[in-house]
Amino acid sequence: MKSIRLIISAFVFFVFFNNNLSAQTPDSIYTNNITTVRLYNSGNQLTLPLINLNSNDQVELDFDDLDADVKYYYYTYQLCNSDWTPANLGQFDYIKGFTQLRINTYRFSSIALTRYTHYQALLPDKSCYPTRSGNYLLKVYLNGDTSQLAFTKRLMVLDNKAAIVANVVQPFSPALSRTHQKIRFNIDVKGVNSFNAAQQIKVVVLQNYRWDNAIKNLAPAFIRGSSLEYNSENSGIFPAGKEWRWLDLRDFHLQSDRVLTADYNKKSTDIFLRPDGPLSGLRYVYYHDNNGMSIIEAIRGINPFWEGDYATVYFSFVPPNGIAYTDKNIYLFGQLTNYNLTDSLKMTFNPEKGKYETHLFMKQGYYDYTYLAVDKNNPAIRNELDGNYYETENLYTILVYYKSFIGRADELIGVATFDSRTDQPGLSF
Repeated sequence: MKSIRLIISAFVFFVFFNNNLSAQTPDSIYTNNITTVRLYNSGNQLTLPLINLNSNDQVELDFDDLDADVKYYYYTYQLCNSDWTPANLGQFDYIKGFTQLRINTYRFSSIALTRYTHYQALLPDKSCYPTRSGNYLLKVYLNGDTSQLAFTKRLMVLDNKAAIVANVVQPFSPALSRTHQKIRFNIDVKGVNSFNAAQQIKVVVLQNYRWDNAIKNLAPAFIRGSSLEYNSENSGIFPAGKEWRWLDLRDFHLQSDRVLTADYNKKSTDIFLRPDGPLSGLRYVYYHDNNGMSIIEAIRGINPFWEGDYATVYFSFVPPNGIAYTDKNIYLFGQLTNYNLTDSLKMTFNPEKGKYETHLFMKQGYYDYTYLAVDKNNPAIRNELDGNYYETENLYTILVYYKSFIGRADELIGVATFDSRTDQPGLSF
């Protein structure tokens, strides 16, 4: 009888724990004290967090707690399908070892005026690691209680069974040929037992590692044996955008060319940037950028993750003739805003100054950013205020998922990342 009660109790805990791992929004922060959350391949901040199954690959997790104390942060993994909905599997089906671990590596900030605690972890740990390929939602929470969620991040585990060949071409439509880029690719899936490739294979295409404008549900134009060809005339087309604006905040005192002025207080720093204007009317110019991403870095000090300081940075955007857009909301956009379009990130128009304004609390580093116009009546209509040019250098990633007819989760079986420009032009006009 006692053993039966233990089994029932364990089952109840298992159900309760998995119910608490229900769907949350990926790449979201749920508490105000958490900032500068990064997850990337160890050693390179400008990467998609991806590891190979059954390998020694690791990703690095970094984040700051502005409460500047010590908390008990734990993490776990939630296996998801290709659309980031939770997979119909229990954690013991895709995690080996413990289902949650505490983050034990932390350090109090030094040198910086802003006090914070920096937390760091290398994943996966040998005592808690994924055993299946696919999309994983990394969840970080307090005190081993999943209801006290701090933030989520996307992580991908690859079991490479597909070969991908891809390139970027101009769209066939004359209306899009100078402003958009088309992704054309072939996938060979002979590494899997695919009975009906059109139904079992799913493809997601990312531009510059962004998920907000990912292209999904692409159907192959032709299937020849194990080869799938994706070259339909009107599919796989992205607005090309323009090279991203940049902001060098690696040293708050050695002001870069983007800084207009700064106020250095005893306990804080305020940095005011030069006003930006729309660049859509200017000719295209190539220059190296980080494709919307940013790097936590400081010129002085040894380690910017716990020695880097914070500042309140003031951005402004001047619309044509200093007149507000009547039908658009304006957002500061990029990895620095987590590619979000929430109301809190909406820029405010100042009629006296004739410009849109906003500010962010930012850590020392090198940042890419742009300005996005979102239609007030239809938020799905978004336009970069800097315009779109086919020549723009963009990074594209193709993710290939497979699900067997008896499978309960999408497997990630192929990944290819490639650049829209194969040349190295330097500056070009």
